[in-house]
Amino acid sequence: MMKKKSQSSSKQGSEKNRGNSDHTFTLHHQRLYHALSLGLRSYGDKGRKWHSSDIEIHRLVLRSIYAFLDCISAETLKHPLVKESIGDMVGALEGILQFRNEATLSLLSDVAVKMVNIVPTLVMQSYVLDLVRPLTTLLTSHHLHAAVSCATALELIISNLNSKIEGEVWKIMKKTNTVIHIVNNIQGFSNGTAPIEYYLKMVSLLSKILRRWQPSRFLVWNDAKLMEVLGVISLDPDISVKFAVLQLYSALALCGNGAQKLLENEETVLPMMVQCMDRSNSVSVQLEGFELARCLAMNEQGCSKVMALCCVPITKAIVEVMRSWGSLSGRIPLLLTGACRLALITRWSGEHHKYFWKLGIDKILLKLLLNDFHKLYSSEHCIEKIAAAELGLRENYLLVLRPFVWDILGGLAAHCLEDFNPNMHGDEFCMDFLIICACLAFVDSIRQLGQSDISHTFQYESATRTVLMMIYSPSSYIRSRTIFFLYEILKPNGKEYLKRLLDKLSQPRNKLGMLDILQSVIDLMSLTCYSGLSQYRDYIIRLQGINTLVAFVRWCLTNNVHMRRASVAPHLCSSVLEKTCCWDHSEDWDGNDMPLLFSLWGLSELMHQFTCVKTLPDVVFGQVDCNETEFVGLLQGICSDTSAPGPRWYAAYILSYMGRYGFPSKMGKRIGKVLDDKEFADLVFIVTDEEPLAVHCIILKVRCPPLLPRSVDEFFVRQDGEKRERPRKEVRLKSDKVDRKALLKLLEFVYSGHLQVGEEVVDKLRGIARHCDLKHLLQILSKENPKWGTPFPTVDLSFALEPAGHHLSDVTLVAEGSDIADWTCHTCSVSIPHMHVHRVILSSSSTYFQGMFCSGMQERCLTTIRSPAEEISEFPITVGLHQGSALNPCLFALVMDELTRQFQEDISWCIMFVDGIVLVDETARVVPTMCMKKVMIQDQEIPKNDHFSCSETIIKAPVGWEALVKVVKWFYSAELPKPISGCLWDNLDAKEKLTEMFPYVELCWLAEYWCLGDDLHEYCTRVVISHLDSTQGLSVKLIQIVASFHQKKLVEVVANYMAPLYNHLRKSGELDELDDELVDMIRTASVRLFQEGGHSHT
Repeated sequence: MMKKKSQSSSKQGSEKNRGNSDHTFTLHHQRLYHALSLGLRSYGDKGRKWHSSDIEIHRLVLRSIYAFLDCISAETLKHPLVKESIGDMVGALEGILQFRNEATLSLLSDVAVKMVNIVPTLVMQSYVLDLVRPLTTLLTSHHLHAAVSCATALELIISNLNSKIEGEVWKIMKKTNTVIHIVNNIQGFSNGTAPIEYYLKMVSLLSKILRRWQPSRFLVWNDAKLMEVLGVISLDPDISVKFAVLQLYSALALCGNGAQKLLENEETVLPMMVQCMDRSNSVSVQLEGFELARCLAMNEQGCSKVMALCCVPITKAIVEVMRSWGSLSGRIPLLLTGACRLALITRWSGEHHKYFWKLGIDKILLKLLLNDFHKLYSSEHCIEKIAAAELGLRENYLLVLRPFVWDILGGLAAHCLEDFNPNMHGDEFCMDFLIICACLAFVDSIRQLGQSDISHTFQYESATRTVLMMIYSPSSYIRSRTIFFLYEILKPNGKEYLKRLLDKLSQPRNKLGMLDILQSVIDLMSLTCYSGLSQYRDYIIRLQGINTLVAFVRWCLTNNVHMRRASVAPHLCSSVLEKTCCWDHSEDWDGNDMPLLFSLWGLSELMHQFTCVKTLPDVVFGQVDCNETEFVGLLQGICSDTSAPGPRWYAAYILSYMGRYGFPSKMGKRIGKVLDDKEFADLVFIVTDEEPLAVHCIILKVRCPPLLPRSVDEFFVRQDGEKRERPRKEVRLKSDKVDRKALLKLLEFVYSGHLQVGEEVVDKLRGIARHCDLKHLLQILSKENPKWGTPFPTVDLSFALEPAGHHLSDVTLVAEGSDIADWTCHTCSVSIPHMHVHRVILSSSSTYFQGMFCSGMQERCLTTIRSPAEEISEFPITVGLHQGSALNPCLFALVMDELTRQFQEDISWCIMFVDGIVLVDETARVVPTMCMKKVMIQDQEIPKNDHFSCSETIIKAPVGWEALVKVVKWFYSAELPKPISGCLWDNLDAKEKLTEMFPYVELCWLAEYWCLGDDLHEYCTRVVISHLDSTQGLSVKLIQIVASFHQKKLVEVVANYMAPLYNHLRKSGELDELDDELVDMIRTASVRLFQEGGHSHT
């Protein structure tokens, strides 16, 4: 009875409190609207706007808003009056903020923070734009409390911002120069005029902005003064200060260029990062340290630099967090996940692998896989170990971390040393159980083929990938133990699973979705794992496995099937990484060609069944519906055209089983033709009783220095430093030590990057390759599996452009209108910007230069004449011919006869040939007399009886310096430097963007003029087209430039792009700058667009 009375009393008290609360809420709402009515005025359809400038009314309204917000409780939050009042309160705040009255700023900013904190996010989203503009303008206020409160309000708004309106918010911030104002506020730290809390709040707000909006990052990392001030702030011993700066650095590192800038400031950034990762700090501070490290090590290049500077402390911090995890906590801590994410740096090679093993990473990974794994030590027999591991995995302990564990283990296995032994640093027991667990997960994925849900599919991908890495690990221990355990686990049903796997891969493939392609990738990896087990290879071949894999390769290439792992592996993604920009992931070994890589990998392993090259085609092409020539062309195309190194390596690896060794490439194809061309050869290898081999020193110097005699450099350079004429140096080789056929094949590889040879020569070739230290050739000749992550070898002669290759150059390229201040060249005395290049390389890529150098044609050239006395200044040859090997004296006489026809009637004449000079007189007797006298060339006297020679040709390229540098890079590597992109491009002004694009337009024309082929022209055209969207204001000038270089197709593309802008350009008068033909093209494109259903911008 008493209990019922108590409950009744409590209920009455609760109702009474609620009644009081409702009364207070209503009262405050009435006072609020009374105050608002003093300043708000209705404007019909435009709603109510603030109009009062009275400070006292401002104070009354702000106090009323604050009191109303303060009385809102959890119960009244959903009251209709709250939602109805938000619009008027925001309108009042927006209006009062515009007056920026110092007397109300403090109260006003507090009200803004209160409102953003209390009003529900969904309700607030409608009014965000109205609040952001005035709040951003107050960040420059000298009233520190107001500025800090506004920063707090903006932080809250940004944290809860709806993605649908984030673009509009950024437009406001950009228009009000919010980032610049915040940067200026932080830079004021050096003056010491404000408390540290003020600067920390500004740093915190800036971090939020940088994380949300990519375009904001350039304004920060490109500000040298700000970066210096941040370094000074970070020296504060207070860990909260370091934490704030660390958050800003992490946000900056989301930009690849920003990360590079941070790494340049390594002495400040990295020590602070490592300090914050220490376990003595709070979890949030440690987590931010891990986050920054992960951002800086986003790709292999960044990882290498970070590890080179602080490898030991980072690996130690990772291992300590992973080791300290216990099963007592119900939820998986964010810090543990952060440590596992950072530990994925094992996917790249480096010193950190050694320290991971040293710190017992194998025990830690096993601890994350199996609960109470120490109980497993009683298991000794293989069957017992497998059963115990299977039982442990069924507990689903830390299931969400398994993809991380598999990837970390796979990375460690892929980059192990060959002599790795777990007993050196770890524990053989732990390593065995890790291998068994991975194999069990792999077999489970095959068992569940086509039946598992999406979440399991992602986990199976990681496990399968790890087993693949272990089967093909460089470590003989890991490789042998994985094969042993996997075969034992597969024994009962291995062939049944394999048949189902091949049946699945053989099914018709039409249009597949992303998940279907992912499942196919898992199946391909599984088949490749099977191919690594010798017991199953024959069975795979009998089940038409080779045909299945070849068909899959062709399907990938025909249908442009691509997939990048980061886009399908959830544990590799995070909301933070989705906001990254300007990062280059082109160096990833599998790139976006995962399906192609694993189909080639599996195919290459099946080739191990055939040790004799002669039997290989019969077996392979007995299963495949294509002939050997077509198949070879397919593989060579992959080597030349596929960007990812992994597929290119395995295509080359398969070719080696068909007697074709090396690494085909476009550059190699060009340079390979030069070997048979003796025109520019300057070194001759003489083998006794054999035909001499003429070669080119510059190519050997870059590609195979051991083949060059030590005296080559001295031979081509005199003691006074001047280059000699271009004689051929002869080198006699001992026939008993050198096999001419093997040497010729070696030269074929040096020039082209690949060769075709029979097995009878391979052993001899292997010996020469070992002597010449050609490791990649030696590897492919020995048919060694490529190690994961190894860069694909290419023919790159860029080293020849370095000073070490200058003394072998015979052409100097000068750009048109080059004007670079303080230009100096340590090789020659030419005072204008130039590049020392080589005829053999220019002619290999250009029929224009080939014709020029071989025929003696001269165009747009400068030349000099050097004598023992001095070298005369350069003089131009507009168009002409000089006597050379292709023009015999008779032909030269005919040319001169035509040139001197006008005065031949009156005088008899005779020509006596000397190097580049024709002396003409009435009788032959006078010419020898003239030769005995002094000869003058352009007022330069050449002393008698002295010999003089023509120096290397100076050719004036008809393009600017930037275009010349780019095209020379292409001559020597078949690649152009990557154009500016990302935030670097976005922050160029209109003139700078036009300057950046101009060289590519020049190269489009030069590719045709110098006959450089379609690839260069197409690439440069694509570069120009890809930047059209961001050069809208430059369209008129751009089409003028393109037209001036007679690029008709590119002009049409630009005209089509300008079509929607036609009306605007016509009305603004911008089209008046163009000639009638261009205007007609744009108008025609505009009409066509309208007819197709488009519309012109007005």
